[in-house]
Amino acid sequence: MENFTFNNPTKLIFGRDTLDELKTEIPKYGSRILITYGGGSIKRNGIYDRTLDLLAALDMQIFELSGIEANPRLTTVYEGITLCREEKIDFILAIGGGSVIDATKAIAVGALYEGDVWDIITGQDEAKKALPFGTVLTIAATGSEMNPISVITNWETKEKLLWTSPYVYPAFSILDPVHTFSVPKEQTIYGAVDIMSHAMEHYFSAAPNTPLNERMVESLLTTVMEAAPKVLANPEDYEGRATLLFCGTMAFNGVLNQGMNGDWSTHVIEHAVSAVYDIPHGGGIGIIFPHWIRHHLDTTEKKMKQLAIRVFEVDPVGKSDREIAEEGLKRLRQTWDQFGAPNRLMDYQIDDQRLLEMASKAAPSGRIGGFAPSTLEDVTEILKSSL
Repeated sequence: MENFTFNNPTKLIFGRDTLDELKTEIPKYGSRILITYGGGSIKRNGIYDRTLDLLAALDMQIFELSGIEANPRLTTVYEGITLCREEKIDFILAIGGGSVIDATKAIAVGALYEGDVWDIITGQDEAKKALPFGTVLTIAATGSEMNPISVITNWETKEKLLWTSPYVYPAFSILDPVHTFSVPKEQTIYGAVDIMSHAMEHYFSAAPNTPLNERMVESLLTTVMEAAPKVLANPEDYEGRATLLFCGTMAFNGVLNQGMNGDWSTHVIEHAVSAVYDIPHGGGIGIIFPHWIRHHLDTTEKKMKQLAIRVFEVDPVGKSDREIAEEGLKRLRQTWDQFGAPNRLMDYQIDDQRLLEMASKAAPSGRIGGFAPSTLEDVTEILKSSL
């Protein structure tokens, strides 16, 4: 296990009817509130109206930024920054999924930054402060509701970049499983795959002596595999939705990976793909991850064997380590196929025309990954096998 320091300041408010907690939380930060959200789903399911009613009762001045994209754009972040500055916003309330929260994080930092927030996103500078913000989560997926991570797309330069700052932990996050009842089947699938991928990114780590971390990851994977089919069969299964929602938060809030840094190449590769083709992250990650495991099977074999036995219930009797690992990988792919996830980039009409461009964006310095380092050639081969 590697040395680590753990601190997560986000207040998690979980359960039925917890939206009412806005009445307690919001007044702590001021009276000029910017609400950020995506499309019209929060208006159709009633969350928008309920939120406005609660804030009106607090005599808050409300401003809005809608239309945040599934892969949030830098241009939209700029709009939010301008709005915060012009209207002297005290607090931002993000209502939606990871994309809305990611954009809100960039807006919160950019509103108090004298330069171009893109400099912070690209790592040329560091955030020194941010506007306070909270979230009302509406989909189980990214874990952005309880971590300091954001992913923003610059569509003009075709870059989709992950950045992090200790100033972008949400002050609080409200997670009511009922708010996820209306999530479409496709988005539910993408969310389940994304949750599992976050857990597995932690798992493929070279850190020694991490038995507790590994068991926690294995438990989370098993739990998602049990809950997802129930929710896909019955979208209003409260217990199933609650389980997925909690798994999504726990998969990427820093608890699972203490002292165990993972690889994360798969996420970097997917970001490059969706920067060029603007595909759903959960769809892309579900395609690429098994191909990354297979491409690096000499390195991933031991961990994949362990997953095969403990999570995918592969009988090891009479099989070599490689055979066990390969059977586990096969069952991972079958699990995601059973969810209904895409399994080829061709499912998004992506062919081999821009492979090198995507690979170059994923590995601009020629090498990525911490557990099984991938060169530019490796990334190209992984993408080619994913077609």
